[in-house]
Amino acid sequence: MLTGKQKRHLRSLAHHLTPIFQVGKGGVNDNLIRHIEEAIEVRELIKVSVLTNNDDDPREIGAELAGKSGCELVQVIGKTIVLYKESVDHKEIVLPR
Repeated sequence: MLTGKQKRHLRSLAHHLTPIFQVGKGGVNDNLIRHIEEAIEVRELIKVSVLTNNDDDPREIGAELAGKSGCELVQVIGKTIVLYKESVDHKEIVLPR
């Protein structure tokens, strides 16, 4: 579980990132989850955008993505979701205490 200070730090790091995945009208599926798990192991911090043709609530999608992929939900702002998971092999982000 991330503290408020850690989430604030991750939000500042994620500000300059561009979304690398998109959730469309098909919603969340196993293929998307697998790709997120692979990408987050390398990057630790990623953004996912929810397309306008998806009618689901972005907060619910963010919670579902975080739960199924084992990530921490850092932020949902508008239709952009920020996810974090500490990498085993490619650790670069140092979280404040």
